[in-house]
Amino acid sequence: YSASGASVVAIDNKIEQAMDLVKSHLMYAVREEVEVLKEQIKELVERNSLLERENALLKSLSNNDQLSQLSS
Repeated sequence: YSASGASVVAIDNKIEQAMDLVKSHLMYAVREEVEVLKEQIKELVERNSLLERENALLKSLSNNDQLSQLSS
């Protein structure tokens, strides 16, 4: 290697290390965000289930006139 060739290799190595660092930070941030979204989805599924049960109960307690008013 010439001196300039060695410095190019050194720069390439530093760039590669920097890219690896960026990649690991991004992967960490994405994993964190995915965990938050999974928790939100879980809460929304539970809430949706509760509302569906509540809706079914209210429908069962309603009469046909009240239900027809809802759809119009």
